[in-house]
Amino acid sequence: MIDALLVALTADPANHEVRAHVARLLAEADRPDEALTHATTVLAAVPDHVEALRVAAGAARALGDETKAASYGRLADALSPAAPTVTPAAAAPVPVADAPQPAAAAIPDTADEILEQWSDSEPVAEPTLGTLGQAGVTLADVGGLASVKKRLDQSFLTPLRNPELSREFGKSLRGGLLLWGPPGCGKTFIARALAGELGASFYEIGLSDVLDMWIGSSERNLSSIFETARRNRPCVLFFDELDALGQKRSQLRGGGSAMRGVVNQMLSELDGAGTENEGLFVLGASNHPWDIDSALLRPGRFDRTVLVLPPDVESREAILRLHLRGRPADRIDLAKIARATDGTSGADLALVCEQATETAMEESMTAGRVVPITQRHLQDAARSVRPSIGEWMETAKNYAMYGNDAGAYDELVVYLKKRRR
Repeated sequence: MIDALLVALTADPANHEVRAHVARLLAEADRPDEALTHATTVLAAVPDHVEALRVAAGAARALGDETKAASYGRLADALSPAAPTVTPAAAAPVPVADAPQPAAAAIPDTADEILEQWSDSEPVAEPTLGTLGQAGVTLADVGGLASVKKRLDQSFLTPLRNPELSREFGKSLRGGLLLWGPPGCGKTFIARALAGELGASFYEIGLSDVLDMWIGSSERNLSSIFETARRNRPCVLFFDELDALGQKRSQLRGGGSAMRGVVNQMLSELDGAGTENEGLFVLGASNHPWDIDSALLRPGRFDRTVLVLPPDVESREAILRLHLRGRPADRIDLAKIARATDGTSGADLALVCEQATETAMEESMTAGRVVPITQRHLQDAARSVRPSIGEWMETAKNYAMYGNDAGAYDELVVYLKKRRR
């Protein structure tokens, strides 16, 4: 039964009900590690799937991870509490007048009594900031983008692989680099792949991990983040949406004045990372680098920038092949599809593959057999997906043409000239 359902999941990986059932069967078959893998896959797409939560709790407990088991169990109980058992009135025991009644919980009257009750309870876990772990990918998993890989190799990889040569030239094994460009072109994935190439921890920070409604808390969060990264060196510390965290202070007025402290704290931490923290690599990603405070871009901070452009035809073919890997597909001329998707981002190409897959799955359910993805499916999907970076290109072109006095957008100017040819 399990093997048959796993075959069905290969053809329909998004069938979460079947996957949850497989997870339960694996748990009953004393295969908790596989059960937990399938249950967490369901929860990644449907976080409130009660059956998957209960299977995950049981599997985690069988694997000896009581913390995870308790967390999954609490969430499952919160979403679907067990129904109380009601004794029928006819069968209910007759109360005895002299029988001792359970004592009601005492309500504390003093601070000492409150502390005494709290001493027996579990402490509240401190909230975590960001996501820290291993990257799991390398630059070999990045489709195309040869110029970006070359720049990263010069900035980070060559000094790390040749420590003696780095010492001879006084090249420090630390730095700050800004990845910028249109949305959906792989900036976050490149940062993760760089961490994998370095063999370093990858510490990903989003906007919500830093900003807090209370005055001073955002600065404390930022300080805590850098301290965590320093304790886990070698570490790639990655800030997404850097333009939101490091806005130009001259533009912060009124309600945005609290952000000035965040920018100042970021400057202070970067100076620390630049002078005393070998093995700490600070990366940022931004769709709007023109909104970033100029102090963050001076030497010693995010002093190196790499423009991550929409993929060229070779890169588009590689990205399509990556997203179709492991899916049933007919013989497809990916080069033809790549030529027909000029101006699309990596995210757009992923959507093309998803739409083609959905069409093939729908035809498979109608036919009662697996219908592979065909050239027609991909061509139809490519025609329906419109490039998502047009608006960004128009804005960026204005900055490249009229705001490039310091040469910050020279790479973009070269790209735009090639596009006009």
